[in-house]
Amino acid sequence: MSAESGGKETRALPRSHGADRSHGADRSAVEPDGTNRYERLCAWLDVHTNYETVAPTRLAPPTLDRIAELCRLMGNPERAYPVIHVTGTNGKGSTVRMISDLLTTQGLTVGTYTSPNVSRVNERIACDGRPIDDDGFAEALGALAELEPLMASRPSRFELLTAAAFRWFADVAVDVAVLEVGLGGRWDATNVVQPEVCVVTNVSDDHIDVLGPTVADIAAEKAGIIKPGCRVVIGETDPELVSVFLQAADAAGVVEVWQRGVEFACDVNVVAVGGRLVTLRTPGMRYQEIFLPLHGAHQGDNAAVAVAAVEAFFGRPLAAGTVETALAAVRMPARMEVVGHGPLVILDGAHNRAGMHALARTLHDDFRVAGSTAVVVGLLRGRDPRAMLAELAAVGIRHAVTCTAPSPRAVPAAELAATARTAGWQVTVGDSPAQALAVARQQVAA
Repeated sequence: MSAESGGKETRALPRSHGADRSHGADRSAVEPDGTNRYERLCAWLDVHTNYETVAPTRLAPPTLDRIAELCRLMGNPERAYPVIHVTGTNGKGSTVRMISDLLTTQGLTVGTYTSPNVSRVNERIACDGRPIDDDGFAEALGALAELEPLMASRPSRFELLTAAAFRWFADVAVDVAVLEVGLGGRWDATNVVQPEVCVVTNVSDDHIDVLGPTVADIAAEKAGIIKPGCRVVIGETDPELVSVFLQAADAAGVVEVWQRGVEFACDVNVVAVGGRLVTLRTPGMRYQEIFLPLHGAHQGDNAAVAVAAVEAFFGRPLAAGTVETALAAVRMPARMEVVGHGPLVILDGAHNRAGMHALARTLHDDFRVAGSTAVVVGLLRGRDPRAMLAELAAVGIRHAVTCTAPSPRAVPAAELAATARTAGWQVTVGDSPAQALAVARQQVAA
């Protein structure tokens, strides 16, 4: 957080007359004993291993057996609709959101599965941009709770959420599902699908302890989502890493591969009031001067990947007006999101060095304002705090208020502060994220 002052036809599936297509207001049922069913089932979900709070390791062999068994017990709902599958180190969430909005603007009913959530777990599973309501979520979890005793081994929290998404998308009869990989690709729970389009945003050195040890190893894990008969869209441009995906695509026997900088690109990418103005090129179209209400040059690259993915899905270019309308409506909470003024307060979820580099460049290029700048920073274990702070220092930011992130994997605020001080930073330690933000606001306003 930063505080500053001063071709192919669409395959629409038939809908059953009884399909519950509601995904709006919450109407959680109260059970006969007076308990709230949604809250009870969320509590059941949370007793399962959560690899977002307990870091995954290589101690247990990776497997898709549990999610495959869940899907089989549900009747394989993941086969009921076409899928666009998205992996990458950074930019997955933004790219998924853009793809979904582009598809929705085409008149399709679109299921979207993302992670993690910003505030409520329901946000991860959405239809046409609206999260699953509490009743729908409770119904999906309740079905899984009944199936769990039939399984050979206990599933993880993420596997259950993935299965819930698959089931709900089939229940509401989506025309297409856009799925974000949680971690890696090859062994991610989402990788039981047979996608129409596989998308790679980029590759950098995150989760090396699980996916590494090299960036090429990480790329190979992400290439594991590539399946026979799909189309592949590659946003990564490093030749060594691109070759990993090309080899995987060749081995799988894909229909075609599009590479950023070759078949598609963001040719113009400039700062505009409230976002970026971009020109996107694909094999069949050039989309000129498209307004994107997101900050950072990296979002232009994400937009190019998203448009290419949707063109690959349809097998034809899109109408320029469709792209303009869809991208102008994109909103991304916690991605360079302006959440306050006087002083200016920006919220971002950068969680690795590549993400911090994008954050630093965006602050420098899009938000150069008079006055001092402070960052409120909390990190999880498994990252290199010194390297991440160095990205901010490179654009002249050396004032931090550290806090302990609300996670069992958090680096203590005092430890983070000590690292920053040894790198020459001016540091204050906050008691909590909220208190750290209050301190930062006071300091830049002084």
